[in-house]
Amino acid sequence: MPVKLPHVEYEVPATVAEAVELLAEHQDEASVLAGGQSLIPLMALRLARPAVLIDINGLSEMSGVSVSAGQVSIGAMTREYVAEESETVAGAVPLLAAALPLIGHEAIRSRGTIGGSLAHADPAAELPAVALALDAEFVVRSRSGDRVVPAAQWFAGYLATSRRPDEILVEVRFPAAGPGTGAAFQEVARRHGDFAIVGLAASLTLADGAISDARLAFAGLADVPVRAADAEDLLVGQEPSAELFEEAARRATDGIDPPSDLNGSPEYRKKVAVTLVRRGLRAAADSAHQNSAHQNSAHQKSAHQDSARENSAHAHERP
Repeated sequence: MPVKLPHVEYEVPATVAEAVELLAEHQDEASVLAGGQSLIPLMALRLARPAVLIDINGLSEMSGVSVSAGQVSIGAMTREYVAEESETVAGAVPLLAAALPLIGHEAIRSRGTIGGSLAHADPAAELPAVALALDAEFVVRSRSGDRVVPAAQWFAGYLATSRRPDEILVEVRFPAAGPGTGAAFQEVARRHGDFAIVGLAASLTLADGAISDARLAFAGLADVPVRAADAEDLLVGQEPSAELFEEAARRATDGIDPPSDLNGSPEYRKKVAVTLVRRGLRAAADSAHQNSAHQNSAHQKSAHQDSARENSAHAHERP
C-alpha cells in the first residue's frame, strides 16, 4: 500500500489574495492544505490526486476569533485547539465549545482547523452538525469578492460543499447564544477520538421556564448532517420534561434512513439516535437552567450594588 505522497506541484501563497489567484488559475486541479488531517492521508492512499497543493498555513490573517454585531467570527485557519481554549467561544457559542473536545485527539486538534473540517464536510464529523444546527454562515472569497453561504446550503453531499473551485473559505460566522441557552454534543463512537457512528448537536434556550429556541442536528445519519426541524418545532413553547423529550426523539428520527456499514446497521443507528436526542435535550436543558440561574444571580448582585451606591450617594447629599 502506498504511504508516500504522489508528485504534486506545491504552492505557498503569502497572502489570501495570492491564494485566490492560485485557485483561479488551477480551479479543480488544486486542493487547499489547511491542517492536513484529512487531505494528507487521502493523498497518501491515492484517494485524492490534486495536481497542485496550495498550502495556506502561513496565512495568519485567516486565524482568530472575534465578536461583532451578535456574531462570533472564526477565521478558517483557526486551529481547533485555539477555539477550544477560547473564552469567547465558551461564552458565546456553547454548542461549538461542547463539540470541540470530541474531535479526534489533542494532536489532531493542534493541527486541524475550523475551516478545514467544515470544508472537508465529513458527515460523521462534529463541526458540520454544529454549523447546521446554529445556522452558521460561510464566507468564501474569489476574484469577484466575498460570498456568504448559509449552512443549510453549504453541505452538498458526501465530502462535498457548495464552495466553487475558484473560492477559498476565509471565515465562519456563528450567532452568539442568547441568555438562558444551554448546549450539549452527544455521540457514540467505537473509541474516543474516532468519528461518530451517530452524533447529535443540541441547543435549547429557556425564557420564563419555557423553551424559546431549539436546535438539533445529527452527524452520521446521512451523506450530510441532518437537521431535526420537526422536533425543534415541537419543543418551542413547551416546558422541558421527560415526556416532551421522548416525543421529540420520536419526531427527530421519523423518516430517517441511516446508512449501513461495518459500524452498525440502519436499525442500530436509529436506536442510537433516539437515545442521543433524549440525552442531549436533558443535558442542554440542565445547562440552560444553570446558565439562567447564574445570570439571574449576577443581575441580582448588580442591582444590589447599584442600590447600595445610590443609597450612599443620597447619604452624602444630606446637610
